Amino acid sequence: MKFELLRKILGGFLLVSLCIFSFSIPFQDYLSIPTHVTLFEGDQLSFPKTAKVSAKVRHDGESVNVFSEKKSLTVKGNTTGEDEIFFEFAGIPIKKVDINVIKDFKVIPGGHSIGVKLNTLGVLVVGHHLVETKSGKVSPGERAGIKVGDIITEINDEKIETMSDVAPMVKKAGEEGKSLKITIQREQEIIKTSLNPEKDQSEQSYKLGLYIRDSAAGIGTMTFIDPKTKKYGALGHVISDMDTKKAIVVDDGQILKSTVTSIEKGSDGKPGEKLARFSSDHEVIGDIKRNSPFGIFGTLDKTLSNEKYDKPMPIALSNQVKEGPAKILTVVEGNKVEEYDIEIVNTIPQKFPATKGMIIKITDPKLLKKTGGIVQGMSGSPIIQKGKLVGAVTHVFVNDPTSGYGVHIEWMLREAGIDIYKKQHEKAS
Repeated sequence: MKFELLRKILGGFLLVSLCIFSFSIPFQDYLSIPTHVTLFEGDQLSFPKTAKVSAKVRHDGESVNVFSEKKSLTVKGNTTGEDEIFFEFAGIPIKKVDINVIKDFKVIPGGHSIGVKLNTLGVLVVGHHLVETKSGKVSPGERAGIKVGDIITEINDEKIETMSDVAPMVKKAGEEGKSLKITIQREQEIIKTSLNPEKDQSEQSYKLGLYIRDSAAGIGTMTFIDPKTKKYGALGHVISDMDTKKAIVVDDGQILKSTVTSIEKGSDGKPGEKLARFSSDHEVIGDIKRNSPFGIFGTLDKTLSNEKYDKPMPIALSNQVKEGPAKILTVVEGNKVEEYDIEIVNTIPQKFPATKGMIIKITDPKLLKKTGGIVQGMSGSPIIQKGKLVGAVTHVFVNDPTSGYGVHIEWMLREAGIDIYKKQHEKAS
């Protein structure tokens, strides 16, 4: 009887101890450590520790070394490769972390003001309009089930590339009293429909009853250039159509040099804007092959000079970005790239690509006086911290133009088709 009571008391004590241990700050700290960490060769990463915590490396001294200090455990990446670190608390295993050490990767930071010209895949439907016919007002396009945001890719099995491809087909079908076979892309779906053009009584011409667009233009900021492949990334966010608010599906596009002519200063509730013009000769300096949530991407044909940073700079992975002071590169007058102070208020080490990885705040008095904070056209401005390119400015907070979001450079490189893990993969295979 006494033995059974003692067993229950000991069991209860162990259960309470385990609960207390599980909710203790040291244990919670170790639970928050990611299970997978990537480091560049020569880089270090520190984890918090208590007196009773130790760490062991499976293959000590090869790819990774661990150094124990009073309040932290520091992991150093030696050479490319993979290893495992085991954390123990008073001899009890509490965490296993996979470490991947990769080659250092460098890009040239941007900051340049660029002009952007996008040619859509097919023609984009941006609205409906009513055609004045003998029997009343009607939109043939809307009647055919075509929606705003749809992309017309083919008419009568012929590929449509520009608006000039459409008009002759509409005229011919109207005069012959025939319907048009329309192929549209709606999100990821391909839809076929037929449309009968109607004759507009005021203009005496045949109409689709659709507003369409085949291109878009604007300005933004260059983020990075790969010195070896000339691949680039810019803007840090997707380009959407001004009417449909949907991402523009790109067939091709060009980037051009751009000069900032003036600034419309931002204020609470009203974001500011860079006013700029394309270079007078409209010189194309690169193509656009991708328009994604992380920006625009392609390859440069011409070089872009940057007096501030004209040499390749190492990048930082999302887990290496820290809250604290940083810099951005951008143009606020002419085409001169300048450096300004900011604060990284919050950063999230991301395992998977996401567009809002940082919250930043402009702290530079000179930039605040000139722009009021983050303005339209500043998207893509590189963020630099401790000599590394860590990300790009993407969005401004409408109610606080001094603050906004940033994206980690790791994900922009991935979208550009640059595999910073490639050499390690090849070595492992």
